[in-house]
Amino acid sequence: MGFIDKALEKAKAEKQDKQGIEVPKAPLPALETPLPLKGADAAAIAGIRYSATRTVPVQMEKLQRQRIISGDDNNLVREEYKILRTQILQRTQAERRNALMITGPLPNEGKTLTAINLAISLSHEVDKTVLLVDADLRSPSISGYFGFPRTPGLVDYLSGDASIPDLLVHPEGFDKLVILPGGRAVAGAAELIGSPMMGNLVKELKNFYPDRYVLFDLPPLLFYADSLAFAPFVDGIIIVVEMGRTSREDIQKCINMLKNFPIIGLVLNKVSQRDHECYYYYSHKAGQEKKGLRAWIKSSCMKPFSG
Repeated sequence: MGFIDKALEKAKAEKQDKQGIEVPKAPLPALETPLPLKGADAAAIAGIRYSATRTVPVQMEKLQRQRIISGDDNNLVREEYKILRTQILQRTQAERRNALMITGPLPNEGKTLTAINLAISLSHEVDKTVLLVDADLRSPSISGYFGFPRTPGLVDYLSGDASIPDLLVHPEGFDKLVILPGGRAVAGAAELIGSPMMGNLVKELKNFYPDRYVLFDLPPLLFYADSLAFAPFVDGIIIVVEMGRTSREDIQKCINMLKNFPIIGLVLNKVSQRDHECYYYYSHKAGQEKKGLRAWIKSSCMKPFSG
């Protein structure tokens, strides 16, 4: 029995509508006021002031309705993202793999929400800052989640119409998070996102602040060429799949397509048709089933590929 079948059999035994799969471990292939390039001091990072980057107010109530975690909430979803954050730090920090791509096989599997909440969770680390880039130029939506007014973004930079410092946005209340919006939707996104100009930008963003994580939200892998064109630029790839919806075949297709690139792992996610809540069912200590994101859920999914 192959590793895919073993994971699926395990999921069936738990009587849940979810699917697991092992992930192969492939070989590794001017912004805000500068921070120290090495060994950033926690106090210095905590004291960041956004003098050049636009600070935009956000409505925390709206963010909560969008299932976006904040710094002062204390719920299951936030704790699950801490698990995800810890796993990613363990898999990337020692080798300074700080440019990460988030994608998924199909549309509407929760990749953008996962990217946003992961960015927020990483920004809570005392010695880390985060830049979240909306690189889904076919359907840019990160600004909409935060309630930002429609503004120019990455597509304008790649078209030669704007500079990066003029495009950055700092959401008020998220001290160490900066967002690069996508801008307007474009049809020829794959050509822009896979261009040498984009590759040079990723390199600059990655190397300018070694203590900063740069997360890129990309379109669905099986629908468009964008993610595959962008994969050579990043240090790691996170694939978001929906339990009970994403098929084993689609997951395997993604892994085959990305076999030459560093897949960090899978995030198993599920969207309720009733309220679009990301959740994973598991047994609570009191015997109740709770809703929340279970980040790195099954060890069978997260073990390095061994054959």
